[in-house]
Amino acid sequence: MRVRHPILLALVGGAVAASLAAAGHRAHARPAAVARPRPNVLVLETDDQTLAEMAVLPTVRRLIGDEGVTFDNSFVTFSLCCPSRASLLTGQYAHNHGVRGNTSAAGGYYKLDSTNTLAVWLQRAGYYTVLLGKYLNEYGTRDPKEIPPGWSEWHGLVDPSTYRYYGYTMNEDGKLTTYCEDAQPPCYQTDVLRDKADEIIRRRAPNPQPFFLWVAFLAPHAGQPADPDNPFIETPSPAPRHRGAFANEPLPMPPSFNEADVSDKPSAIQRLPLLAEREIAAIRENWQRRRETLLAVDEAVGSILETLRRTGELDNTLILFTSDNGFFHGEHRIPFGKTLLYEPSIRVPLLMRGPGIPRGVHRSQLVANIDYAPTILDAAKVEPGRIQDGISLLPLARDGYKEVGRDLLVDNEPGPEHFDAIRSRNWLYAEYATGERELYDLAHDPDELQSLHGDPSYAAVRGALAQRLHVLVACKGPTCREGPRVTLVLRSRRRRSCAFGAVRASLGGTDAATVTAVTFELNGRTVAVARRAPFRVVVPHRRFHAGRNVVRARVEAQVDRLVTKDTTIRVCR
Repeated sequence: MRVRHPILLALVGGAVAASLAAAGHRAHARPAAVARPRPNVLVLETDDQTLAEMAVLPTVRRLIGDEGVTFDNSFVTFSLCCPSRASLLTGQYAHNHGVRGNTSAAGGYYKLDSTNTLAVWLQRAGYYTVLLGKYLNEYGTRDPKEIPPGWSEWHGLVDPSTYRYYGYTMNEDGKLTTYCEDAQPPCYQTDVLRDKADEIIRRRAPNPQPFFLWVAFLAPHAGQPADPDNPFIETPSPAPRHRGAFANEPLPMPPSFNEADVSDKPSAIQRLPLLAEREIAAIRENWQRRRETLLAVDEAVGSILETLRRTGELDNTLILFTSDNGFFHGEHRIPFGKTLLYEPSIRVPLLMRGPGIPRGVHRSQLVANIDYAPTILDAAKVEPGRIQDGISLLPLARDGYKEVGRDLLVDNEPGPEHFDAIRSRNWLYAEYATGERELYDLAHDPDELQSLHGDPSYAAVRGALAQRLHVLVACKGPTCREGPRVTLVLRSRRRRSCAFGAVRASLGGTDAATVTAVTFELNGRTVAVARRAPFRVVVPHRRFHAGRNVVRARVEAQVDRLVTKDTTIRVCR
């Protein structure tokens, strides 16, 4: 079946934002008798979007970030579409879910065990699950009518047509529909996904069954149709209404752009020539069209959240906005692409709003795409079918000072240019299959201009990070999340079920010898800082209030490790 005018366009852009503002960003209240015990879940995902490109998404920032949490240190652990999406569906690193690339050689759709994914777990627990848009690479190449397990409703783009902004084919619950091939504006892919998401929400809202809706946009990924003036870099195709919106904007050139000296980098980077004027012009053209393509995403998000508001679902929906990986625009001489370990490739946006999420806050903890599934499961009160490598982000969203102490693993496809890397709060260390190494002090060198791997004064740092990296490359579940092994111990005189008199707080555990400083807090307020062993403090009885109190130790350990340990104590009066 071929469709020229699939559905009427929804209200978008300023009209949507104005409507939400007029409503005070509040959803219609549900009567207490029909309130849902579990929230809906909406995942909004772009393709290849950088963190910097959030600048052209004001509606997303206003309606999700300003109404929820923005995670400022959000990463993907494998900067490539299919492995990243598989991590979203499993809560696991690539070495555990097995998808190590976009194609069947190392990954792709058929590499993932689709009988054991987030959709399956949620559906079994009573959720109505919907996929809308791009799924995993190579989906549909064997059987375009196939629907993976776990999906109550399916609107999956069929490869290779996924990468067409017009003329793409969608498997809609087993029926193949191709949307107009002659580049008619009503069939622009982002707009069709927007309208279908609006319709699904309106249709499902009266049903008390909670839903999980994953809207996966192609933008700003490169795609057809190619413009006559396309540069040698393949670009995306903006909606006609947005074409030329950034024609007069200059290309940003951070210190890493067309990096002059790459002698500290691996040989694959050293072989890259300096970018010529023609290449820089092509990068700028791609940069412009990518941003113009995202304007339709911003409108779509506004429309979808307006539909949630109108149907009374907004306040009962956990919403995540993110991207599957970043992208290069000339940094380190790399004209385009991803899969490498540098910040433009692995750092992605993550904004989240929903029930119990504080409004308008930023969080600095390290988070990653392996955390999306655990977060959704935590909110839905659903158990996973796989061992989770990630963590729920709900506690971090609610407490900006909570730290889990873990590092993140970053890797790429198997082969001669494979690397394993560890990303801590302030350091990046990598080991390549070639034997090459990289080490960056991100606190002082955020643009990764000078690798310190060969500097003997950083040998201890390199050794500590290498040891932790070697644990991560084979980790599973708890070992992927492990921070410094320390414990907080409280001792006091007791009277029945409560303590009286002063309380002594001390630090113990296997890694206590690596601790460099401890900040002791009581009910959110600092009471003492210990900078040398033994790390202990005596808290006078008068500092406590009657009943339950929370004592926290904020523990700094050697080579960039930070973890918080909380213990509760009931105090008599």
